Amino acid sequence: MLKKITTVASVVLLSALTACGSGGGGASTGSSGDTITMGFAQVGAESGWRTANTKSVQDEAKAAGIDLKFSDAQQKQENQIKAIRSYIQQKVSVIAFSPVVETGWDTVLLEAKRANIPVILTDRSIDSDDTSLYKTFLGSDFVEEGRKAGDWMVANATGPTNVVELQGTTGAAPAIDRKKGFEEKIASKPDIKVVASQSGDFTRSGGKQVMEAFLKSQPKIDVVYAHNDDMGLGAIEAIKAAGKVPGKDIKIITVDAVKDGMQALANGEINFIVECNPLLGKQLMDLAKKVVAGEDVPARVVTEEGTFTQEQAKAALPTRQY
Repeated sequence: MLKKITTVASVVLLSALTACGSGGGGASTGSSGDTITMGFAQVGAESGWRTANTKSVQDEAKAAGIDLKFSDAQQKQENQIKAIRSYIQQKVSVIAFSPVVETGWDTVLLEAKRANIPVILTDRSIDSDDTSLYKTFLGSDFVEEGRKAGDWMVANATGPTNVVELQGTTGAAPAIDRKKGFEEKIASKPDIKVVASQSGDFTRSGGKQVMEAFLKSQPKIDVVYAHNDDMGLGAIEAIKAAGKVPGKDIKIITVDAVKDGMQALANGEINFIVECNPLLGKQLMDLAKKVVAGEDVPARVVTEEGTFTQEQAKAALPTRQY
């Protein structure tokens, strides 16, 4: 039913939109004199992508001579807010975090602003009318990722096609945006229908559990669209357990392009992957140095990523960093 398409994968960082003002003089360098201290509140360790992202941040902080204070929120917003407040109390130089969900950040970020501690958003954005609460947002264009998945679906679907969607964490920017972008593109082809959509929380176990339920509740499933590789890998387990062949009986589209996902693509169990680059550490440290020094930085730094077919995955795997 589906045919292969060929695209070129790239990982290039681009700056977009207008520069965000420094708001006056530079922030304090923290408690270690000239050493910059960064408080980093991570979402958790829910996926291979997140593990690679954490390692990039930790390794690049060390390389840049930045004192990193790291916390794992275990996918709970209250844990991130607690960590950010702790960093404010410790008078760190800069705070960076990848928000668990989009909303509910204004109060704690206003506390950071009043303490003259700049904030950098990484990987995920927030939904706030007050853009002065953070200096910049470094991360992917999740809507565009969804569009790329939708483009492949539209280009390769022939006849009526039933899609089940494994969404990311409810309320998280990538889950909202990847769904939006995908729906934008498939709207041009009424034969493509999303017959079921549910959160697998970006985890492999969640993807497996939701896919098991879909296989029982949906009489015909042609395609799985998973918001990340890990949920797609969980879906593969469920599909195999149901006696079907992933990649053939049921096509699979995922987002991320981590090694496990790329291997499944190379093996033919996944059909198409949209890339989301987790290696944001170096760019984050460069931005941190600038905002602490009171320099202007772009309000948005977008990572431009590519896509992978089976043959492209085979070619990329030997040198894949994550």
